[in-house]
Amino acid sequence: MSRISDAITDLHKMDMEAGKTGWLQGIHPLPKLLATLFFIMLTVSFGKYELSRILKMGIYLIVLFVIGDISVKLLLKRMKAVLLLVCLIGIANPFFDREPVFWLGTAVVTKGMISAATLMIKGIFAVSASYLLMVTTSMEDLCYAFRKLHIPKLFVTILMLVYRYIILFLKEIERMTDAYMLRAPGQKGIHYKAWGTMVGQLLLRSMDRAQTVYDSMMMRGYNGEFYLRCKKKACGSDYLYAIIWSAVLTCIRVM
Repeated sequence: MSRISDAITDLHKMDMEAGKTGWLQGIHPLPKLLATLFFIMLTVSFGKYELSRILKMGIYLIVLFVIGDISVKLLLKRMKAVLLLVCLIGIANPFFDREPVFWLGTAVVTKGMISAATLMIKGIFAVSASYLLMVTTSMEDLCYAFRKLHIPKLFVTILMLVYRYIILFLKEIERMTDAYMLRAPGQKGIHYKAWGTMVGQLLLRSMDRAQTVYDSMMMRGYNGEFYLRCKKKACGSDYLYAIIWSAVLTCIRVM
């Protein structure tokens, strides 16, 4: 139960962080999105044995963490499940690619170890860059930037509604779990025989809530698209942010 409450609290905190007053938060969302996408694109373009070169891309993350006054500890706490999954992706490489590269004392470092580490670093950097974008830009501003890039309106609408109502979804799970635990005092967790019923009830409640939300949207004149507006108009200094980072990251990539 505490995990659900913690997840809800973290979502609220991320919204508050994105709305803070700061230099990084004040940059127009479109240049920030472009810079993030460019960073991720260059990061994944490195070869599987270019570990030393890909580490240089961390300059981007370090600078943004410092400028935005963003806690690395919170990143590790909030994204630990995703980071763990990313690290597990390349865990099998050392078992398949055993060609030695160099020795550290009596220990041999193989190409499989280097490729696994490179793949992990790629994933960690990509997740960290996405997290930095999320905690410095509100979801409405991000959706506005997506529409400016001509991302299909259906995708943008789904993204915004999922983010907006995920807290209600988590609260519904919390209420159902509380009701179950009150009827089964002393039991640790939910019995596996009740999993199907719980999931079915959650699905039905979600469908009812979704229909209510959709009816409310239609009554307010919804015609298939949210007309998003950014709080701040983009100026030359905003696009200079993206240009400078593009130049710096390109230099790091070709070095």
